[in-house]
Amino acid sequence: MRRIAILGAGRIGEALLSGLISSGWTDIVATSRDEEHLAQLRERHGVTATASNADAVAGAAVVVVAVKPQDIDALLKQIHDVVTPEQTVLSVAAAIPTAYIEARLPDGIPVVRAMPNAPSTVHEGMAGLAGGAHASEDDLALAEDVLTHLGRVVRVPESQLDAVTALSGSGPAYFALLAEAMIEAGILLGVSREISTTLVVQTMFGTAKQLRDEKMHPVELRESVTSPGGTTIAAIRELEQAGVRAAFLNAIQAAMTRAGELAEGHG
Repeated sequence: MRRIAILGAGRIGEALLSGLISSGWTDIVATSRDEEHLAQLRERHGVTATASNADAVAGAAVVVVAVKPQDIDALLKQIHDVVTPEQTVLSVAAAIPTAYIEARLPDGIPVVRAMPNAPSTVHEGMAGLAGGAHASEDDLALAEDVLTHLGRVVRVPESQLDAVTALSGSGPAYFALLAEAMIEAGILLGVSREISTTLVVQTMFGTAKQLRDEKMHPVELRESVTSPGGTTIAAIRELEQAGVRAAFLNAIQAAMTRAGELAEGHG
């Protein structure tokens, strides 16, 4: 079994750690700058945990860079002299292009960049994956294998990762905002907050499973619950008149533009 080093076992890093362990992957080392967190990682997951990123990289087949963007320069300096072209560097650091990482590591290091999202912490995440200049098919396959322990993975050109960020990276916030609005509507209609929350969250969950597992087109699902002259079409008319569809198009385009601006800061 190949060793995986998770550098920066924060929210996403620890989610990956948990997913790998639950699937039987045991050869894992994780890092953190916080000694208390290191102790918690050892106790919760039974893995090797260290404050030294350089020590963690030694002997690892996959080096997962899971630190915050503002910490990546310091980390790359720490591992520069120990990482080798035989290892695959998998970065889940938001908005950091592969070229930025490659330029700060020795020549020929395979770098793969991924954008996982918040549901990765419950192993129902979505990640877009792209390879850098030196990443081979084997590197991409290995990185994909690792990330499938957080949910689903799609491969895209790196130029499309800003769109992935706007759609699935920021996507949970859109659904949370929609859920919040629907729950408040339930309260307005006299339903308790607890019951309204249960109704809305389970409805969102079930709808997502239908779309995914039954491979239904959204239009097909919408039409199946929209009867002529019924309650649903009355609601849909209000949403369309309010410009909800256009608002989503504009919002997601704005998110992609902002993702590109953040990436340019690490060009």
